[in-house]
Amino acid sequence: MPPQPPSAAVRDEPVIRDRGDACPGALRLHAADDGYLARIRIPGGMLDAEAALLLADAADRLGDGHVDLTSRGNAQLRGLGASCGGELRGVLVRAGLLPAPTHERVRNIVASPLTGLDRRGLPDVAPWVAELDRLLCASAPAAGLSGRFLFALDDGRGDVTSLDADVNLTAVRDGGGDRALLWTADPADALRVGAADAPKAALVAAEYFLDAVRAAGTRAWRVSELPAEHALSSAELAARLTAAGIPAPAARGSAAPLRAPAPEPGVVEGPDGAAALSVFAPLGRLSTAQWRALAGLTGRIRLTPWRGIVVPGLPAAAAGDALAVLAEAGLVTGPDDPWRSVTACTGQPGCAKSRADVRADARAVVAQAQAQAQAQTSAPASAQGTRLLPVHWSGCERRCGHPRGTAWADVVATADGYDLSAAGQTPRRGVPASELPAALAAVRRTTSHDAAKK
Repeated sequence: MPPQPPSAAVRDEPVIRDRGDACPGALRLHAADDGYLARIRIPGGMLDAEAALLLADAADRLGDGHVDLTSRGNAQLRGLGASCGGELRGVLVRAGLLPAPTHERVRNIVASPLTGLDRRGLPDVAPWVAELDRLLCASAPAAGLSGRFLFALDDGRGDVTSLDADVNLTAVRDGGGDRALLWTADPADALRVGAADAPKAALVAAEYFLDAVRAAGTRAWRVSELPAEHALSSAELAARLTAAGIPAPAARGSAAPLRAPAPEPGVVEGPDGAAALSVFAPLGRLSTAQWRALAGLTGRIRLTPWRGIVVPGLPAAAAGDALAVLAEAGLVTGPDDPWRSVTACTGQPGCAKSRADVRADARAVVAQAQAQAQAQTSAPASAQGTRLLPVHWSGCERRCGHPRGTAWADVVATADGYDLSAAGQTPRRGVPASELPAALAAVRRTTSHDAAKK
């Protein structure tokens, strides 16, 4: 099994922090080798066309002409100049993306990207996003949250609750109407609150965390970093909710939350003749031309925590043609696209710690795979219906941006080439870039076949 990346590691002991986090924001720019980086929080990933187009203009005028997507459904601009902060701030204010400068880094809210858009009939949690964001920005204590603290608002399908957020809300329906399950570290300790109270309940949980951090004296950034003696208690959280006027009985006997994958690329059929499009950006990076094409379809987009984009509000009859336009623009529009299962860190030239231009090497490997697929008249019978193991490219051992879990092939740049590893496989060390296509293909196929047998 490949070693867990730091961001996904299971910790047996609490992390002791002696400083605030250095997570970049829209106002706190991060110095990178390719210029400065700004991370713009977009609660629920939900953007209207006006805001999206203002971001594209800023990327063209102030940055490198691209918009990067993050694993929390936020957007990043790279290649910024050191003196662009004031101009960028003005753009974000006009776009409505900087409602409270003191809170801009704490607006980390992910939500089920297809909520209210498909035919599953699940509760629509989009209103929770707007209300929680409003409450966060109005709470003076909430400004003390770290830029890594995460809220997950799930409509019951289990996609964003699989991201191990610090405060989780998942919608449920029972005989008494819509409800929400609220928990922090462990879903077994979930409390049941009314749907209308869900955003306020999430804020109460976050403020409880901040009180625990002060009591512990550890400056923890995440709930999982609290020492055991200061771990959040569901009984105490219930008491705080009751004091805030929110009844919160224990949700004993509730089924464990689902753990669902990201939405697949393609057309998403919705109710009443509506449809949405789900697409992915190769390596989570969009040119401003691609970004504008997405924003111009219906005037709304949703960024996903899996570096994808959902476009809601199309007539079902027009969805297929619109998807073809996005495919022509270079976006991933089908689940069998080789880019569907490839992720990477920034690599060179953007990161000084990276030992290779991992994005360029990933593109070369994918291009070779695409050429081979086109040259074959039909896939071998043994390969039909087999989903290849996803692969993550890293420029160094930190493995930034690595997806959670271990079901990945890891390609890590070293001074001697690339190290290649996957669960159940013997690691290969120092593989030259020229040999990676064959070596990686063998590992991804072998591991996928082994998984299929289980």
